[in-house]
Parts: sequence; C-alpha cells; structure tokens
Amino acid sequence: MREFIELMREQGRVEEIESPCSTVYEAPRMASRTNKILFFHDLDGHRGVMNLLSDRRSLAAALGVDEKNLVGHLAAMTYSGRVVDAGRLEGGVKPDLSRLPVMKHFPGDAGRYFTSGIVFSRYDGVENASIHRMMVLDDHRVVARLVEGRHTHTLLKAALARGEKLPVAVTVGTHPLVTFAACTRVPEGRELAYAAELMGGELGVRECENGVRVPDAEIVLEGYITAEKVAEGPFVDITGTYDPVRQQHVIEFTRMYCKDDPIYHGILPAGAEHKLLMGAPYEPKIYRAVGEVTTVRDVLLTKGGAGYLHGVVQIRKNTQGDAKNAIMAAFAAHTSLKHVVVVDEDIDIHDPYDVEYAIATRVRGDTDIMVVTGVRGSSLDPTRLGDGTNVKVGVDATIVMGREDEFRRAEWV
Repeated sequence: MREFIELMREQGRVEEIESPCSTVYEAPRMASRTNKILFFHDLDGHRGVMNLLSDRRSLAAALGVDEKNLVGHLAAMTYSGRVVDAGRLEGGVKPDLSRLPVMKHFPGDAGRYFTSGIVFSRYDGVENASIHRMMVLDDHRVVARLVEGRHTHTLLKAALARGEKLPVAVTVGTHPLVTFAACTRVPEGRELAYAAELMGGELGVRECENGVRVPDAEIVLEGYITAEKVAEGPFVDITGTYDPVRQQHVIEFTRMYCKDDPIYHGILPAGAEHKLLMGAPYEPKIYRAVGEVTTVRDVLLTKGGAGYLHGVVQIRKNTQGDAKNAIMAAFAAHTSLKHVVVVDEDIDIHDPYDVEYAIATRVRGDTDIMVVTGVRGSSLDPTRLGDGTNVKVGVDATIVMGREDEFRRAEWV
C-alpha cells in the first residue's frame, strides 16, 4: 500500500493533512468532500489514509493500464496468478483495538467500524477473502456483518456444524488491488490468485498461527469467528441510508501484528471508494456476459446508482434484438442490478447527459422498456420487499437497425 501511495504522490493526487484530525466524524467528513487521497499524519495520534481507490483513474493507475481499457482489461483476467509462500507471520502481540484509529463515520452509527478490513478465512483447505464491516465491541472483539449465503458465511456454517470456530485473519492497509480482488466474485478460493494476477502475476503470503494466509498489510488481526451473536448496526451502507440492526457473529482476535508506525486505511461508507469497490468488480462480469450475446464495448455502474444498482452497457448491435438480450445478460451477471440502460457506440457512457440524451431520443416507452417483477434484488435497496424481491427495469436506448441515418447527430466538419 505504501508503494501505491508514493505512486499517487508522484502524480499529485495525495493531499497531506498535517494538522490533528479526529476519528469521530471529522476525517470521514473531509473524505466526503474530495476524491483525492487524504493522508492523515495525526489521526488521533496515528497515521491514516482515506480515498485510496476513490475513482477509476486510481484503479487504472494501480493496474498500469489506460482508463479507457479498464473494463476490457479486467474482463480478460483468468484468476491464475501465482501465490508464493513467504513463511510465517512473526512478531504478533496481544490484540488491543484501542491502539488503532478506528472511525465513527456518522452520528447514527452504532459505534466505531472497521470498513476496509479484508477477512481472510480458511477451512478444510478452502480459502476465501472478502470485506465485511466490523463494529468494535472491546479491545479484542468485533461484530461482523456476514451476508447469508456468501462464502465467509458458508465456511462459518461448516465450522460451527462441527462445533468449531472459523479461523480468520483481518488485514487493514492492504495494497488496493488485493482489496479489489477481495471485493470480486471469483471462482471458489481464487481471491489470492486473482490478486496476484492483478499485481503482475505473483503475490507473497505469510501464514498466521491459525493457518490463515495473508498478503502484506499494515495491520493483521488474527482470530476466529465464533457462534456468539450480538446486535450489529445501525450503519450507513452503499445507498447512504442506514442499514437495519441485525444479530451477527462475533470475531475474537487472539493476536495483532503491526508494521512500525502503521498506516490505517479507512473507507468512507457510501463514499466514492466504497462505491467503486462495490460496483467496479461487477463491470467485467457484466462485460463478459453481454459479450456472449452481442458485441460489447464498455460497461459502467454509475455513481448516481450508488455505484451498484444502476448500469449502462455500450454495445454494437448485430441484430435488432441484441439490446434486450444484453439487458437480460446484465441482470443475470449482477443480480443486485436494478436498472440498466443499453446504448449504442456513439454514446459516452461516462457522460450522464449523453446517456439521458439516448433515453430521450431513442426510447419508446411501449416497446423499449423491459420490466421484470418478482426477482431477487439487493438487500441494500430500501425499496425491496420483505421477501427480498424487487422489480428490475431494462431500457433499450439503441437505434433501430436500418434507421441510423435518422438519428445521426450533426457534427462540425
């Protein structure tokens, strides 16, 4: 992570915050006002960073690719990087979470939350890595929001069924491409291999005392997810609204490892970095799915759609029905997607005015809008029904084939 921060400094994209800053509301409020990386030199007496990966330009820089080729580059990945054993993780001490500048982001939050922690787990030889928000309970325990049916929850169920705890290690201050990999739905157990591929082909990992492997990080918290449940939340999630209180599992930490003068990484809930990490990993998945039914050019999950619920897909039609096939493919690839607009190659999907222009001039409400009811939606969408279902809408904002001349926009010679 430190190398990435230096790269961003060289590009003039880091703002140094030298004056003392509070972990309660003040640092999160500052991060909400900019997409620049904020480096805090005195975050309640510690070093910290926010907005580490807050826009596509930063993600492209981390990957070393042109921003215009970002989604295509990611869609070509095969989750086949080399994970290298770098030995045991040494130097751990008794955990004391009070030594870390864990933030309270909004007045309605239930407490201080880890928001960037990657939960690495291992059980029966199967590994997983994913981000879970974690509310601090005391000096060595947190309560984590584990979405039912996701891989961490599945491994935990298997462990608890045998009367065991699930071994985990939480990293804070990890390279942003490792974080991106942990946010991506990949084949089972391939998160570390995917991270290695993103980082150029190889990634070193060290083994904790409980057998869990972790990559380089500023802070590592080793422990176990237990059967104990306590109330978690309220907490502001991706839509900027408060997620409800739930009974969730407790993580007990047994050891803590820190680099000298560690840099704490905090992600602002519903902020630009949160939205990018939630949505951008789904763009290559949608890209590949749409590529199975027509010629796909680009995919974007929009900021206005919380980076997660709204998508725009750019295609080149080969047959008249391609746009509607693209809509169905997008919904199948990203089941939390709520509304998707499919546009032609001449529309800039990164310009919301251009996308709105396509809707205004190329859509007939009676023929070009697809409404699907009674389907599973995102648990983060406030409009979902009690059974978890919702309504999805697809908009075909493409030109009818054979009528292209009628829709040609004037250009200066």
